[in-house]
Amino acid sequence: MSATILVTNQAPKGHFPALKDASQPWVFASDSLALMPRKEVLAHAQDAIAIINQGELRVDTELLDHAPNLKVVANVAIGTDNFDLQAMAARKVWATNAPDAFTESTADAAIALLLDVTRRVSEGDRFLRTGAWASEGMRPARWEGPLLSGKTLGLVGYGKIGQAVAQRARAFGMRVLYNRSQDVMDDPNYRSLNELLPAVDVLSLHTPLTPSTRCLLDARRLGVMKRGSYLINVARGKVVDESAMVAALQDGQLAGAGLDVFEEEPIVHPELLSMTNVVLTPHLGGAAREARGAARHVAAENVARVLAGNPPITPVI
Repeated sequence: MSATILVTNQAPKGHFPALKDASQPWVFASDSLALMPRKEVLAHAQDAIAIINQGELRVDTELLDHAPNLKVVANVAIGTDNFDLQAMAARKVWATNAPDAFTESTADAAIALLLDVTRRVSEGDRFLRTGAWASEGMRPARWEGPLLSGKTLGLVGYGKIGQAVAQRARAFGMRVLYNRSQDVMDDPNYRSLNELLPAVDVLSLHTPLTPSTRCLLDARRLGVMKRGSYLINVARGKVVDESAMVAALQDGQLAGAGLDVFEEEPIVHPELLSMTNVVLTPHLGGAAREARGAARHVAAENVARVLAGNPPITPVI
């Protein structure tokens, strides 16, 4: 069989305009909604010259051993923690992502979770749908939550998404402080992580998953946060020690959390599922139609350039 372009979900070729004239056969996931199982990816990898995936595919030595002709793996995603970059570099396989495509959609998702958990939107929706409102009647005090205006939002990670969240939060009248991996000496809104945690009413995570950020928010750091504060995570689940977060939610150290990502996706800690002060979404932060389209365009351009013998536009270094 000739070299193929392997796509781990099902999408029309028209979604990848830079590859519209590609001569290679395409292989797509067979299920219109589900991602291609790893076993199936490995079965097709022998002939794959390029792989386009949603960022879920672990690209490691096992996969590379099955794909001797592979030249590029293009994530239709911001994240890059699925790449074994050392193994890929050794095989001269390009790793690429779509770093800018999901900025606005992920920032929107963070603010949606913030509003939902603080103003108890999902909790109220469940209360109404079960008939409890009809049986209990009006009890306004039951639904009191904090006003965002005048509160302090802390951002861990201040790249494009963090800055987009800051812009939205300021529109609600929030004060915004931030921490990032590089020290900033001349910005009064910058704080070290140890300074940031006890100073904020809401902490929102926007840092990539790296060895240094794994379990960044552990029991000790959760313990120094302001009691009754809120946590928002649209970054990566493994940035937080999930068991420590559950304990903080149970004892009131955290008043609530809005979570789009989890430690062992798609598995969610069972205690979280029963908590009324937690809003859970299935890693949908980037799931805006326009964002997905932009990311597919970037992925296609990266693949097209590599297959033409050129470097990609957004390589992962």
